Amino acid sequence: MKQLSFWEIIKEDFSIVWERDPAIHSKFELLTNYPGVWSIFWYRIAHRLYKRGFKLFARVIMGINQIFTGIDIHPAATIGRRVFIDHGIGVVIGETAIVEDDVTIYQQVTLGGVSLQHGKRHPTIKSGAVIGAGAKVLGNITIGKNAKIGANSVVVKDVPDECTAVGIPARVVRKGLDKSRLAHNKLPDIDKELFEYLLKRFAILEHAYMSGDKDLLKKEEELDKIYQEFLKSMKLKD
Repeated sequence: MKQLSFWEIIKEDFSIVWERDPAIHSKFELLTNYPGVWSIFWYRIAHRLYKRGFKLFARVIMGINQIFTGIDIHPAATIGRRVFIDHGIGVVIGETAIVEDDVTIYQQVTLGGVSLQHGKRHPTIKSGAVIGAGAKVLGNITIGKNAKIGANSVVVKDVPDECTAVGIPARVVRKGLDKSRLAHNKLPDIDKELFEYLLKRFAILEHAYMSGDKDLLKKEEELDKIYQEFLKSMKLKD
């Protein structure tokens, strides 16, 4: 595969907006309404300077970028091709974060560290992943290929390829989800499902206590089967 030049990569960064955002209608909008694109542009320049030893100058460039865009990207972070930061305000990408190709990141996302130790302490986001608005991905963990992180989730453990993580702390869900980048309305409500299960179970136990109905044992077994199927659709870790 041909290796693209620096300016060809920049061109990709700008052109990807037409694929990822249906709201864009003109090149003028691209120049004036997409701080995420401009942050990636300045990051590309600052990153090259940082790698060549001009670390202070690189930090100054990204500091100025932060003032104008509201996006904080450390110049030492590794960001691949065709990465799209949509809206972008409040996005933070830490020093040792790795973001691979074709990742989409929405506003208020933090790819942060949880340690004061030197070395790899920020997340690795594999290609094709989507990080929903307000999500916090913390520590030296890996978000798998084409994974999706639900809005406002707090992720502190690895997420496998092709899975979705939702909640605080995030739980991994494996099935029944729309994989399209904009399907933010098709994430499971884990708390609601568990709460409904508990209400039904309490109702069965209360009725059994009041009436002594032997058939309720069968109903409880059916309910438990539904609950076990729900657990199987998730990857639950302590």
